[in-house]
Amino acid sequence: MDSIALTGSPEWRVSDGFVDYQQALAFMEARAAAIRDDGAPECVWLLEHPPLYTSGTSADAADLLDARFPVYNAGRGGEYTYHGPGQRVGYAMLDLKSRGADVRRYVNSLEEWVIRTLAVFNVRGERREGRPGVWVRRTDIGAPEREDKIAALGVRVRRWVTLHGISINLEPDLGHYGGIVPCGIAEHGVTSLADLGITATMPELDMALREAFTEVFDHD
Repeated sequence: MDSIALTGSPEWRVSDGFVDYQQALAFMEARAAAIRDDGAPECVWLLEHPPLYTSGTSADAADLLDARFPVYNAGRGGEYTYHGPGQRVGYAMLDLKSRGADVRRYVNSLEEWVIRTLAVFNVRGERREGRPGVWVRRTDIGAPEREDKIAALGVRVRRWVTLHGISINLEPDLGHYGGIVPCGIAEHGVTSLADLGITATMPELDMALREAFTEVFDHD
């Protein structure tokens, strides 16, 4: 069941339980078309998927090491990534025509959305040139030279309406990443808020996501 906030734009949806990936793709496609053709409100959908891998348009088949979970062609940019329980996925269906029609700026805003969300939990997320997503230095284990990925980004734009979005690791099974080379980057690892010693609930993460979204995107 979804809880839906209908006031204002975008509309916010939060799904309980796990959402089938193909169902999510179908919803995004339909909503994006409705935004462009019928003036439907923008939408941000927060959800969890069952364990699965997705491949983007730049995915290298060699980076799929062990197809232990279903593998889906996502149609977004990027390479292989993992989705599963304990990870919050945020799909954003936004009208870029009304937000400056600048895809690079939009990607930067997605990163900023994640970085501000993590800051609520006293985690410093950082960008890295040539490495998509949001990264953290592992000073918590005395290894400042080590960097792990805590959030992934994937973007598709159709007729200036966005699809896909972000995923933040709250407390997924990090071993599930072992079936892929995440985003084609083998020399770095992955982490989560739980792995960093942060105790947080999914509703707390959702609240932080919504507040940070307002800070970033309401000023576009």
